[in-house]
Amino acid sequence: MTGGTGYIGRWMLEVLRDADARLNLGTQLVVLTRDPESFADKAPHLAHYKGFSFVKGNVRGEGWPDGQFDYVIHAATDASADLNENNPLLMMDTIIEGTRKALDFTKAQEKARFVFLSSGAVYGAQPWDVTHVDEQYNGGPDCQNPRSAYGEGKRAAEMLCAIYAKQFGLDVVTARIFAALGPMLSLDIHFAAGNFIRDVLNGERIIVQGAGDAVRSLLYIADLTCWLWKMLIAAQPGSVYNMGSEDAITIADLARRISSVLNGQEIEILGKPDPGWNPGRYVPSTQLARKELGLHETVGLDDMIRRTAIWNGWKA
Repeated sequence: MTGGTGYIGRWMLEVLRDADARLNLGTQLVVLTRDPESFADKAPHLAHYKGFSFVKGNVRGEGWPDGQFDYVIHAATDASADLNENNPLLMMDTIIEGTRKALDFTKAQEKARFVFLSSGAVYGAQPWDVTHVDEQYNGGPDCQNPRSAYGEGKRAAEMLCAIYAKQFGLDVVTARIFAALGPMLSLDIHFAAGNFIRDVLNGERIIVQGAGDAVRSLLYIADLTCWLWKMLIAAQPGSVYNMGSEDAITIADLARRISSVLNGQEIEILGKPDPGWNPGRYVPSTQLARKELGLHETVGLDDMIRRTAIWNGWKA
């Protein structure tokens, strides 16, 4: 597994450790990470779990482990708005070269399923009249805008996956992930929900920099994690699934909802131009995953707000 120490990756480890311990699965997992020592300090219960091992390496370079594996999970991408804005070339290189390296590693296995964690950003800016974008939508990022580096990189990586599947017969399944919320989410990066929860915890007014008209949806991180494991086990080769919530909400209403749930102060909407790559809609259709994999959500928005806040020290 690459990306096992990131937000989604760590949640996948937490869920797998729990399942392995309860069900005695005998799972053996190797995680490729740049800094295993730092991760061991943050999560010793994972770093020292009997079924897990962590090897130092870089997804674009050295350190890939020896041996035969049944699954290769490629989750490594720095989903950083700052990196995307200030070094889009590094963003593109990391996604494309890392995916190529992971695919070559999988090709060398006797028989392994390649699980790719992609993004809803591959669709580009979602038109306002498309309420829920599905897997057949053929839009794409603006290739003349360097802010599209993340989405275009994921799109190119999906093309690599398709080429390896056709040319080398690899068993590839892909998740196009939309926004998620839950414990362990960093509250000080570019995720609006996390920023708003941070403001409340700091006793400050929630500040919405833009007009608040952008539309998003949020899937609870534990639900997303279970969806990913189900896809790994049960999806047909070549499957591509959107993974996110279909319950749309504007950024302004999300700020109001968080303030209400956490008993925060009033919000302030500044109305500045949105600096992000997508000031419009970002809401998936997940009907395909629900139908073919039997997936469903178990945690609603209010509860995921509370759980995230409690994880960060909030007391009702």
